[in-house]
Amino acid sequence: MTDPEEIEEENWLAEERRKVLEYLDLQGCDHGGVAEWPVIHIYQDFALWEVQSPRHAGRIGWWAISGDVPTDYMSSEEGEHPRDALRYFSNQWRDVANHMKRGKEHPVYHIGTPAEWPELAPLLEFRADVLSDCADDDEVWVEE
Repeated sequence: MTDPEEIEEENWLAEERRKVLEYLDLQGCDHGGVAEWPVIHIYQDFALWEVQSPRHAGRIGWWAISGDVPTDYMSSEEGEHPRDALRYFSNQWRDVANHMKRGKEHPVYHIGTPAEWPELAPLLEFRADVLSDCADDDEVWVEE
């Protein structure tokens, strides 16, 4: 018999994968598909997905992130390991949060309105910290 919590988590992951696919299409990212299961996830917080290169079968072209975080993606040239991807997103979000705190529009990322920034900045900073902590935790990355 399947645990209802497991079903709920699987449904959440399926929805997050769908969000990533929609986001990549919206961004015009030509890709070879998104993995069926994330590389790492913390249920309801975030999921990190491998996005295949369209030109090199079996090669990761991008990393995408979704969940209770901004949906985003990055080139694997910025980092080949999932830890690199988590650090990349963490650094980007921390930079955006710092801009928000100063009342300045970020040159690349646009999240919320200036009126929302005082509330959004600490939330984004907290999520950046979660990703950074996860990337730095060696126990998370022990091979089974």
